[in-house]
Amino acid sequence: MINKVEICGVNTSKLPVLKNEEMRLLFKQFQAGEQEARDKLIQGNLRLVLSVIQRFSNRGELVDDLFQVGCIGLIKAIDNFDLSQNVRFSTYAVPMIIGEIRRYLRDNNPVRVSRSLRDIAYKALQVRERLVSDNSSEPTVVQIAKELDLPREEVVFALDAIQDPVSLFEPIYNDGGDPILVMDQISDDKNTDDLWLEEISIKEAMKKLNEREKHIVSLRFFAGKTQMEVADEIGISQAQVSRLEKAALKQLKKYI
Repeated sequence: MINKVEICGVNTSKLPVLKNEEMRLLFKQFQAGEQEARDKLIQGNLRLVLSVIQRFSNRGELVDDLFQVGCIGLIKAIDNFDLSQNVRFSTYAVPMIIGEIRRYLRDNNPVRVSRSLRDIAYKALQVRERLVSDNSSEPTVVQIAKELDLPREEVVFALDAIQDPVSLFEPIYNDGGDPILVMDQISDDKNTDDLWLEEISIKEAMKKLNEREKHIVSLRFFAGKTQMEVADEIGISQAQVSRLEKAALKQLKKYI
């Protein structure tokens, strides 16, 4: 989808590319009141939106929707760009476009977060940015909570609630070979060597049982059937199933 030529009726293969001198001239014209210059700036920077939305291609969102939201961020960047600052427009616009898309994804997240919790999280992010600007260092959660006059736990919970979900198959590092995925960095307490060895020993012990005992143990403990259901299936009484089951388990314990 991300490679399709037409998005929202826009032929992306024919989008214009503006040089830096052209950009500055158009910004001067736009800030002097020429709306046509604004339209040219939007058209001339749509490729910037295309490059940004590729970062969000694994979220399952429609490319057309992301493109439209990205265009809103682009327009905001154009309307608020300050020519007097010695910075390239793309440097200023990209964070604006990303921020707009992230807000859209948060607000449309299938995991619903209450409005009050989102408000706390957004206020915490604003406080964090201010403290970083004032102190040139990353503030602690305790400092942010103190500024908001809220319990630390409430701020942590609010910030966690607005985090975007991450795919287990999302690459986090690539050195030119096979990428390392998120799932490669997550441990599995249920899948340990001890459990593997235990499973092997059970399989080996099962070989010591006769065919009827194997069948009963498989139905009872692997298929999850009751003794009555096992009795009906193999055509013996429930009492016989119980006696054979106990004998089989006693035999298994000798080998495990």
